[in-house]
Amino acid sequence: MNSISHDEQLLKSLTLAVANRPRATMKELAQLAGVSKATLHRYCGTRENLVLRLEDHAEGTLNLIIRSAGLLEREPLDALRRLIRGHLDHRELLAFLMAQYRPDFLDLEQGGKRWLFYLEALDSFFLKGQHTGLFRIDITAAILTELFISLIYGLVDAEHRRRAANTDSARILEQMFLNGALLGEEYRGRAPMLEETR
Repeated sequence: MNSISHDEQLLKSLTLAVANRPRATMKELAQLAGVSKATLHRYCGTRENLVLRLEDHAEGTLNLIIRSAGLLEREPLDALRRLIRGHLDHRELLAFLMAQYRPDFLDLEQGGKRWLFYLEALDSFFLKGQHTGLFRIDITAAILTELFISLIYGLVDAEHRRRAANTDSARILEQMFLNGALLGEEYRGRAPMLEETR
């Protein structure tokens, strides 16, 4: 295994460890990540440095997800599917970001500028999708971004808490984002029957 893949694996393990146990000590995080406390100390020194390193990793990964999805180059539906899969391929990262969330997380004056590229890329994508007729135009692109983020991070959180299985998450996310919770036409006549079977 080369040093780059070892570093990536360590980052992934630490990301998951912090997501699972945000208040754990450095010793506990080292154990959860499968390394010694000395190795973790050499890697980042302090808890604050660890969080900064993981946030740098998160920023780079979100950038990669955006680029890989081809948001402005591909057809919007294809790009949306790639965007969803890209996020789900990095569930531990989304769980980490949720564990780090605080009310001023996206405040531009409190360090939130580092995440601005992500919001702007999603806003531009949803605006493009509105112009092509895929996404509704009675909701702003910024709100579509917020709804998308809420859905994808929320579902990953539900998986993390074992309230949802991850086997069908990509399809569920796509369907909920594109169609909402409205009962499909094929089921509408059967809705009372569904209620009766409870």
